[in-house]
Amino acid sequence: MSYRCQNLAHTYDRAEVLHLEQLDLLPGQFTAIIGPNGAGKSTLLSILAGLQPHYTGACRLEGRELRDWPRDKLTRTVSFLPQKIDLAFPFTAEQVVFMGRTPHCEGLYDSPEDAAAVEQAMRLTDTLDFRERDYRSLSGGERQRVILASALAQAGQILLLDEPATFLDLKHQLAVYRLLRQLAEQGRTVIAVTHDLNIAAATAHRMLVLYRGRAIADGDPKTALSPDVMRCVFEVEPQEVPWMFHA
Repeated sequence: MSYRCQNLAHTYDRAEVLHLEQLDLLPGQFTAIIGPNGAGKSTLLSILAGLQPHYTGACRLEGRELRDWPRDKLTRTVSFLPQKIDLAFPFTAEQVVFMGRTPHCEGLYDSPEDAAAVEQAMRLTDTLDFRERDYRSLSGGERQRVILASALAQAGQILLLDEPATFLDLKHQLAVYRLLRQLAEQGRTVIAVTHDLNIAAATAHRMLVLYRGRAIADGDPKTALSPDVMRCVFEVEPQEVPWMFHA
């Protein structure tokens, strides 16, 4: 499923924080959205998730304006992973993952399909070993993997993630980004906001560089992270960044 954005803009307190003339996001691609703080990355992601309906311009999903999609259909189509979720009640990790199945629920009880989706999502995120533990007792990295499992269990054809590797150790950072690439190659539209240029460059098919709300570069990692972009956007010299990392 694909997005097409044209003259897409958003303002906060009369200040324009995002303005994209044209942007197409396609299935089969893992797209990493990168840029410095305040570049408009999370704003774009929240619009794509249907959480910011007050944008101007056009943001169409499968040819239909995003704000016109029925909410129940949108939640079955788009899975969104925020940076952090705090839960005050004593849910187990597995129960949190089951929450991802809410858009598919038709009754009071979980179906065999729900259970199978949860089992598969927890296996992919290496969370089965602590499925019975209180979510609040988990480490930051373990919580992040549980929330990712919940998004995967939702089974949307579009997966949007805001800093998916937050709190993760190196092993699980690599596992998450490899999984995102694999899911894209299976036909999903996968889009992640990240500050980890190194791992994203090693795993993403495409990198979209935002700066002050504008798209400065867009293409494969080598193209998007050109020396000029590194100097202009990130204010570093290319030789200062270890791009030889391979995931």
